[in-house]
Amino acid sequence: MQITIIAVGSLREKYWRQAALEYERRLLPYVRLRVQEIAPERVYDESSESEIAQALQKEGAKIRKAIPPNHTLVALDVLGRTMSSPELAQWLRQEEIYGRGNVAMLIGGSYGLDPSLLAEADLRLSFSAFTFPHQLMRIILLEQLYRAMKIQRGEAYHK
Repeated sequence: MQITIIAVGSLREKYWRQAALEYERRLLPYVRLRVQEIAPERVYDESSESEIAQALQKEGAKIRKAIPPNHTLVALDVLGRTMSSPELAQWLRQEEIYGRGNVAMLIGGSYGLDPSLLAEADLRLSFSAFTFPHQLMRIILLEQLYRAMKIQRGEAYHK
């Protein structure tokens, strides 16, 4: 299975990069993982809603270019569907067997994802009703992917 994570923004702090690298290393035996960072558009605290919408559209265009062909599209969205870790493991397994076998997961920036990307997504996935910084969300996503792979194979780690 190929999993592509497309994230707006980069992991600036060393501790975030180290955490991401650790989970990417752990995932190596289970999936082909690719992480693509997209440069965020500049938005300021005093930006209007239309300026924010324009920034999201520009980010959306860059994200679309990074989405590999023939991938199931998963948009991380606070208003999306919630799953338990075992449910995520089962969903990924079904995608691998009966779906396209490849998944692209999108993490938006400070203002989320362009609404058109949310509309195009095969799955809008929420990890919580809480809002997380995009850097932390990437670590949480990587950890949950690793947990899902361990669950699928019945290996120790899940609890």
